Amino acid sequence: MMLFYQLINAILLLIGIVRAVVIVQFILFLLVAFNVISMRNQVVSALNTALSAILDPILNPIRRVMPNTGGIDFSPMVVIFGLSLLTELIGFIGQLALQI
Repeated sequence: MMLFYQLINAILLLIGIVRAVVIVQFILFLLVAFNVISMRNQVVSALNTALSAILDPILNPIRRVMPNTGGIDFSPMVVIFGLSLLTELIGFIGQLALQI
């Protein structure tokens, strides 16, 4: 039973990390869009490349399904919402397992 709870905690930790990476990429996008930082900066460019490599496999299928909204990308919000639902579902499953 203890292994089950450790597995749940590891999954929840991974979900939290993915959520944080999505938020960091969104903030980076806003900073670049409003010319606060420049993509010509090597650190910013490398960070953007790394974040895109991590998140594009998650975001691209959502972008294909969602309608085109111009310059606004709503796929990070959909991912965060989906991760929140997944977190609640895992918590619910953990509570059910606790009752058994």
